[in-house]
Amino acid sequence: MAFTNGVFDLLHPGHIDLLLAARETADALIVGVNSDASVRRLKGPGRPIRSESERAYVLAGIEAVDLVVIFSEDTPLELVKLLEPDVIVKGGDYAEATIVGASEVRSRGGQVIVVPLTPGQSTTAIIGKLGERK
Repeated sequence: MAFTNGVFDLLHPGHIDLLLAARETADALIVGVNSDASVRRLKGPGRPIRSESERAYVLAGIEAVDLVVIFSEDTPLELVKLLEPDVIVKGGDYAEATIVGASEVRSRGGQVIVVPLTPGQSTTAIIGKLGERK
């Protein structure tokens, strides 16, 4: 089983590329989604744009995703320890050394995979473009 996590606030092609790549690594993909409260702590009071239930609903509708779990901590470490995935996958804005749960997965013989970012795709850029249109 593979695991990835994130905010997934405004789903874009980069998110889809990450999810598809993650699903290719295992027979099932579980996606951890930061709760609204943890997003506010991590990204500030203006985020998330979409609620945790909306974000989870959209992700659950993607064929590559087998299960979505909302977590309230700032990192998914407890979720990784509970799920014990065989593979943990993150986007190219992370290095293996900065991926929460990577050492736990590796210690059980699992893999840590960093998927290259999709050029020109980010939630921050989308929010910026929307702000320019006001």
